[in-house]
Amino acid sequence: MSTIERYDEAAAHYDRTRVPIGSEVIRDALRSADRPASEMTLLDAGCGTGAYSAALAGVPGRLIGLDRSAGMLSAARAKIEGRQGRVGFLRGDLLGLPLAAASLDAVMFNQVLHHLEDGRDGSYPGHAAALAEAARVLRPGGRLLLNVCTQEQLRKGFWFYGLIPQALERTLARCAPEDRLRGLLAALGFAVLDRVVPLDAVLQGEAYFDARGPLRPEWRRGDSIWALARPGETRAAVERVKALERRGELEHFMKERDRARPAVGQVSFFVARRI
Repeated sequence: MSTIERYDEAAAHYDRTRVPIGSEVIRDALRSADRPASEMTLLDAGCGTGAYSAALAGVPGRLIGLDRSAGMLSAARAKIEGRQGRVGFLRGDLLGLPLAAASLDAVMFNQVLHHLEDGRDGSYPGHAAALAEAARVLRPGGRLLLNVCTQEQLRKGFWFYGLIPQALERTLARCAPEDRLRGLLAALGFAVLDRVVPLDAVLQGEAYFDARGPLRPEWRRGDSIWALARPGETRAAVERVKALERRGELEHFMKERDRARPAVGQVSFFVARRI
């Protein structure tokens, strides 16, 4: 499995500039399935700090959060404490889920699949292996919920990615194009039911609109693309932001680079059914 960053260390910073956008899309998909959501078991695969688990607690009858990182799981457990519903956490690998075949009603991957690639293999073996495991543990008729950034959204939906173009290219190489993703799903026995793009949602919440954000390490930790930027690339981005600020052009730069986002969004949710 590929590694973008030190996940145990990142756990302390993720929630400062991360919000579980689109959780209502997942909620609606669960409630429209062929059995009551209250009777369903949902796996949050690669749950990270548990933002989506917390947002959805109480919707399925049982929710399982799974992650390889002990630090992420510790943050998730703290976040979920006191929430309604049956929620538990497991430490495990997405490429070999510690769960029985046909034991789940729904599986969700939220901003996870690109973490499974190193960008050197255009067949996207990490995507394929994780989705195959999801197919294995889902019962027939079960729901698969994918929250990903398409390549178009990566190019047009984030104003600051233009500051680190080499890191953007590395990120693009880790993200399967939409047609490839749909092909993988079909080959594994999934039927895509819907694609939903919450156009007004941004992954970093209000922090996204802080034009000076790239100057601060804690702000940069809110998006894993910065972990793919080499030190010299990050320094160049910081110096560019400082130069724009000195010239009084920083806000204009952000608004111009953000112009396409309201039309393409930042994330796409694919809702699929296990045939």
